[in-house]
Amino acid sequence: MAGRSTKPATIYDVAEAAGVSHQTVSRYLAGYEGIRPATRERVEHALHRLEYRPNLSARGLKLGRSHIIAALTHELGQVGPARVAEGAAAAAREAGYVLDLITLDVHNPRAIEESLRLLNQQTLAGVLALSSTDEMNRVFAGADFAVPLHVHSEPDDATGAHDTGLPTLIAHLAALGHRRIVHISGAGNWPASRNRSRAVAASAAAHGLEVVAEFQGDWSAASAHAALASLERLPAASAYVASNDQMALGAMLALKERGLRVPEDVSVAGIDDIPEAAFFDPPLTTLRVDFAARGRQIVADMLDKIGAPAPASPVVDVPTLQVRSSTAPPPD
Repeated sequence: MAGRSTKPATIYDVAEAAGVSHQTVSRYLAGYEGIRPATRERVEHALHRLEYRPNLSARGLKLGRSHIIAALTHELGQVGPARVAEGAAAAAREAGYVLDLITLDVHNPRAIEESLRLLNQQTLAGVLALSSTDEMNRVFAGADFAVPLHVHSEPDDATGAHDTGLPTLIAHLAALGHRRIVHISGAGNWPASRNRSRAVAASAAAHGLEVVAEFQGDWSAASAHAALASLERLPAASAYVASNDQMALGAMLALKERGLRVPEDVSVAGIDDIPEAAFFDPPLTTLRVDFAARGRQIVADMLDKIGAPAPASPVVDVPTLQVRSSTAPPPD
């Protein structure tokens, strides 16, 4: 066929041609019987039309070894977990594995139990649990799998030593002359949120700043906006630090609605450096977190646990400060 690419088809090509997810294709190749007949027929047609040749996953299954890693997650709506999963999937592909992402509903224990039961019926190389909350940590702590399980969750570090990068951000505010700040924290059931709250408090104390108030959000812009908009009077502070960029966005709108200019009257900073952060009004000062590198490292740890060679893991850098125009010296 003229013009046809000589590059072998992947399961992602098959999935696109069949109009299904790549997870469905990987389950078909693994011999899973629970696929609907119409879906199975579309997958088989796509496999034939693209002349798909089994990759390491399929060959491994024939030899009694699987190259499929089930990745259990539950917060893909949040930027951090989603970008960690993307990095993990890329690292797995490079190592010849398929990362089968399965989203669990933390509020439905029966559905979680059923998902875990079905997983134990699959031929897998291992199970990777990407956990962000206390609830899911408890689920995975009690899970029993026939294959190696690797649970990744940010350690809940009560000592405040977990490296969040926040000392650099607080030092930046102190150097500008700020002395009183407000912190908007993330969801209380996330160890990452508690670590960031501790780091803000410890770093502020180290630099002679006072945290005059802390408001809890749920990582969304709406939660930060609501927390500030509902106040009869704003705290007497010259800078606001939000535990992620979305909440910084909500805080900026609430402050502007109260007649304050950012950064002329009050500075605002966030964490994560989402792609949109540089295009906020004004562009947001924030800490850049390399979530993709974290995801790659997690897969490297998983492959080490199952005794498989892993691609070279990138060094997970300390979060780096991105100074933009949302922070400035406090007004006289």
